[in-house]
Amino acid sequence: MNKEKILNLLKNINYPGFSRDIVSFGMVDEVKVEEDSVTVALKITTQQEEKKNSVINEVKKLLKSTSKFKNISVDIIESKTESSPSVGPQAPQKQPISPLEGIKHVVAVASGKGGVGKSTVAANLALSLKQLGFNVGLLDLDIYGPSLPIILGINEQPNLTQDKKLIPLDHMGMKIMSFGFISGNKSPVIWRGPLVARMTEQFFNDVLWGELDYLILDLPPGTGDVQLTLTQKLKIDGAIIVTTPQDIALADVRKGADMFRKVHTPVLGVVENMSGLFLEGEVKNGDNILIEGQPVDIRDDGKFAIRIDLFKRGGGKSESERLNVPLLGEIPISQDIMEATDIGKPIVAQSPEAHVSKIYLNIAEKVKDVLN
Repeated sequence: MNKEKILNLLKNINYPGFSRDIVSFGMVDEVKVEEDSVTVALKITTQQEEKKNSVINEVKKLLKSTSKFKNISVDIIESKTESSPSVGPQAPQKQPISPLEGIKHVVAVASGKGGVGKSTVAANLALSLKQLGFNVGLLDLDIYGPSLPIILGINEQPNLTQDKKLIPLDHMGMKIMSFGFISGNKSPVIWRGPLVARMTEQFFNDVLWGELDYLILDLPPGTGDVQLTLTQKLKIDGAIIVTTPQDIALADVRKGADMFRKVHTPVLGVVENMSGLFLEGEVKNGDNILIEGQPVDIRDDGKFAIRIDLFKRGGGKSESERLNVPLLGEIPISQDIMEATDIGKPIVAQSPEAHVSKIYLNIAEKVKDVLN
């Protein structure tokens, strides 16, 4: 049995808790076959020994079932940097080691196109991770259209140390940095690619983040200069792709997912934003809710929600299945989200017990489970 056949065989093993296999996750670093012996080297970043052992045992069990090998070894290795052919004019295929000391996990929140609510998702994801007890930083890398200053209600400038390092703002219990803090949100940014790349790199090297469990990156839409610089300079633990249910948005999801895979960044999953409109009410005195043609969701608190699909339904789910990654969550269109965002206090901070806030918290828990 050769290496290619073994890799195809290992695609039958899913990472615990996910529907995605360990090969597409990039966890199989190397396979060596010598006569009746095989060695599989795995790159698993989680600190949970139970998950590591589960994958190791599944690999051994599967290879043993072929009856082709007398000796089967499965090793866990540290991440390493390798040189490989470029994807574009500058982008490497393998990521270098992260220059950000003291940061355990870097997670990018991306979208193939603008207007899908990516920054709102990034802010609420960061706040949800903070609610789970983690030290969190949030970096707005959308240089042409920074929106975190508005979403978080911040109108301040960061301080500089004597050696010209930026001190991120401390806001809502998180460390925050955005190009909007420096440039101001009223002036348009008219820069060519090299300047954008240089500013992106400065945010990695010249910001004193300190000790963080998670640094959430709010990327600009598309697959341009920021994304290329990002994958050159920083090791990213995973990317989350935000979309809306329309076909035009889903088509761009594929481009974003393909880009991250080409630079060997795991896609942790898809978040479908603006996923239906829910009209809410409350059941009283044992009333029966009979609405022909409309699904009715009655929650434990006696409240019900009628879902109206303004665009389409199931686009995010079908796309996540095509990409073989989890659908992390479906976030409905909500006036509460809009109002909370407009006043500069995201819904997770404004109303942590709200139904929508719990969806964000569930997404954060899924991210935590795969990375820790």
